[in-house]
Amino acid sequence: MKALFALNPYIWRYKKHLIFGTLFVIASNIFGVYPAQIVRMAIDMVGELLKVFRLINGFEVEGALKTMLVPSLLLFGGLVILAALTRGIFLFFTRQTLIVMSRNVEYDLHRDLYDHMQNMSLSFYRRNRTGDLMARMTEDVSRVRSYLGPGIMYTINTVSLTVIVVVTMLAVNPQLTLIVLIPLPILSFIIYYVESIIQRKSDKIQKQLSKLTTFTQEIFSGIRVIKAYVKETASGDKFADECETFKVKSMDLAKVESFFFPAITFLIGMSTLLAVWIGGEKVIAGGLTVGNIAEFIIYINLLAWPIIALGWVTTLIQRAAASQVRLNELLQQRSEVKFPNDNTPVEKANMKFEDVNFTYPDTGIHAVKNASFELKPGQKLGILGPTGSGKSTLCALMPRLFNISGGEIYLSDKALATYGKHPLRNAIGYAPQDVFLFSDTIRNNIAFGVPEATQEDVEAAAKAASIYENIMDFPEKFDTMVGERGVTLSGGQKQRISVARAWIRQPKLLILDDVLSAVDTRTEEHVLRNLRAYRQTHPDSAIVMVAHRISCIQDADLIIVIEDGQITQQGTHEALIQSEGYYQRIYQKQLLEEEKA
Repeated sequence: MKALFALNPYIWRYKKHLIFGTLFVIASNIFGVYPAQIVRMAIDMVGELLKVFRLINGFEVEGALKTMLVPSLLLFGGLVILAALTRGIFLFFTRQTLIVMSRNVEYDLHRDLYDHMQNMSLSFYRRNRTGDLMARMTEDVSRVRSYLGPGIMYTINTVSLTVIVVVTMLAVNPQLTLIVLIPLPILSFIIYYVESIIQRKSDKIQKQLSKLTTFTQEIFSGIRVIKAYVKETASGDKFADECETFKVKSMDLAKVESFFFPAITFLIGMSTLLAVWIGGEKVIAGGLTVGNIAEFIIYINLLAWPIIALGWVTTLIQRAAASQVRLNELLQQRSEVKFPNDNTPVEKANMKFEDVNFTYPDTGIHAVKNASFELKPGQKLGILGPTGSGKSTLCALMPRLFNISGGEIYLSDKALATYGKHPLRNAIGYAPQDVFLFSDTIRNNIAFGVPEATQEDVEAAAKAASIYENIMDFPEKFDTMVGERGVTLSGGQKQRISVARAWIRQPKLLILDDVLSAVDTRTEEHVLRNLRAYRQTHPDSAIVMVAHRISCIQDADLIIVIEDGQITQQGTHEALIQSEGYYQRIYQKQLLEEEKA
């Protein structure tokens, strides 16, 4: 239960719902107990009248008594119906308070979890699998809601009804009450023993569900690779194995849960037997009436549901506790990247790296080592290097997607870490190497960073990225749905839409991480020409461009070469081709390839 204490602030937020819901539950249970007393009075009245009938059999008053019996029984029946209707009204209000409270808390949990994960750094997503996060956001929150709604409602109902019924039974006959309630401590022991087993098995089920969700998400995301390598059967077999594991774990839990109901049925039957046996002896002795026995049997059956609900609620609570542990693990993680509450805007794209180092916290890989360079407004920075040398990592440090491990980065003569999140990232247009498009229209993908952008703005960005003509060839043009992760588009088209998405922001710093690798030379030249025009019309802005083709960066004001996380060369194109090193070797190799072509 300690894990569920984290929900107390949410419950307190809707304390009125909880208070009124509790009162409605108690009121509904009071009216649920009244019919037993009415039945007792009706049976006792009928019993007394039968005795009188035997005495006055054949006399004239017999007809008068029969005339009185029918209205009296109708009155008792009407009172039972009225009590049931009243109880139903209070049950309606109970659900309108406690269940509504649980739905409100569920909404708040979803919102807080989403906001929390949105504020986490990229390292968080490197450590956690997407499928596992999805399972926590959906299945775990759903189980917690079941505790907050039905769990709390039936817990209050169980406690209040048990207290009301037991107090009423004690008022009728304390000795018979104690005898009838003997099986209940046995049930409490059973629940105490089984609840730990339920918690362990629930936790295993949730972990397996996360694993199953992750596997399914990866399979559908990489379906083209699955089909290309004819791995449908193999992936299907693996999915079946995961499902089988989930089924086995669920069946283990179901076996434990199924123990509750036979035990409860047996114990309730024992209580009824004791009520009839011991109560019958007291009726013979004159200590109780037949109506009291009927009343006690009704009370025992009223207690049956709270006892049954006790096992069910215990299961809900244990499952919710297991899920809340997983949610708490998520919420207790903190982003390594923290931003100050500062709204100072970025005035110009003057970026400076001074002995910057970066090590990935989850893997310990030293990706950037003592990087130093300066990019001035109006300039273009070209970055070249072999695969895995740290080029993309260097770009990710500029918008502070990661925290640097050492050194300092300055932007507009101000330390990067002193900028607020929104001023910093609103000043940057970032097109990452791993292009991601949302399952939406092309228009909405381009205008993603500027939702208020007009159609003219979207078209201008598309033209600048040399994707406009391709879009106009589509039947739906800018309203074309790109499919999940842009599956309906070619690699080059996705790259250029990503460039347009960054371009439309008119940023101070435009970062293009190898986004022209899948385009032809004609399209590449068109985009590069537009980039040169952008630098002229935006003198306070700058461009950072990562490329494997020297033709993309040879017009840069500064080119840096990164090898194994270190800047091994920097200078202009003319200077670098004259000095021995990686840049000269790549230049000569690409020059030979062009001559052969």
